[in-house]
Amino acid sequence: MRPELLLILLIGGIYGALFHLWRGKSFRDLLVYIVTAIVGFALGHVVGEIINLDVFTIGRLHVVEATLVSWSLMFIGNWLKV
Repeated sequence: MRPELLLILLIGGIYGALFHLWRGKSFRDLLVYIVTAIVGFALGHVVGEIINLDVFTIGRLHVVEATLVSWSLMFIGNWLKV
């Protein structure tokens, strides 16, 4: 398994769990937030690769861009859920 993929799954899962602790109510919310966070983190990494902005990277993983997209998608998902 590539290190970037492992970090995307790990960090995205942590972000989803943290968001659930803050805003979630049910087990279904936990699953939705974890999936949304992982997808957002992966998309953010791809955006970072495309624009080649190296603010903070771990290896080839664009952490800042991935974090911004991940949290943005979770906030949008939470807003649409209400």
